[in-house]
Amino acid sequence: MAASIKVFGLPSSTDVARVLACLFEKDVEFQFIRADTYKKDHKSPEFLKLQDISGRVTFKEGKRTMTDSREICRYIADKFAEQGNKNLLGTGGLERASIEQWLQSEAKSFDPVASQLVFNLAFAVHMGLKPDNALVDQCEKKLNQILDVYDQRLGESCYLAGDEFTLADLSHLPNSHYLVTTEKGNELFYKRKNVQRWWHDISGRDTWKAVVRMQTEHPGPLEKFATIGNDHDYHDHHDHHDYE
Repeated sequence: MAASIKVFGLPSSTDVARVLACLFEKDVEFQFIRADTYKKDHKSPEFLKLQDISGRVTFKEGKRTMTDSREICRYIADKFAEQGNKNLLGTGGLERASIEQWLQSEAKSFDPVASQLVFNLAFAVHMGLKPDNALVDQCEKKLNQILDVYDQRLGESCYLAGDEFTLADLSHLPNSHYLVTTEKGNELFYKRKNVQRWWHDISGRDTWKAVVRMQTEHPGPLEKFATIGNDHDYHDHHDHHDYE
């Protein structure tokens, strides 16, 4: 029996990776359909209903269709609150408010800067484009300021929203994953002891390793340019989830 939840996209997409990590954390069964292989069957009514799925994530559950990765993660964590990792949205109003604050910080401050750095430092040259060095310098200064705040916070607690791994941390994984493969990004993370400890912790989770494995098994164009050098062990999730 096919899983009722379907996720369309490429694991290399940060939005897709964010949703996959959340599904693994909640141990939710789902079917993953890679956008690039899915496009080969243009006659499929499912394909015709979906708009521009190649660079984004599309989440389908029955008649529900969602395309915002953070909203999808909130929905998954809330709907499946009693299974898998029960701490993703917090266990009380105060915790949830703190998680939401950090999710907003990731979406509005960290993500725009990190995305620009990842593109210019990891992908631009391989795509035949010249990196915008002025923009890199500007984004590096901004990220330094952001990570200073993170380092201070992580000196007070194990994770951003407290002492449990939550969506606040999970949401940072995709862009950070690419960022630390670059010399500048690696330096930014590793020169801060609390950020370094946090990154080792969250990137070492079996659920995230499973996402990285999906990226490396059948790499898309971007995935070939930014691969992780160290091959982590991870728990095989193929018994629980369908991948196509």
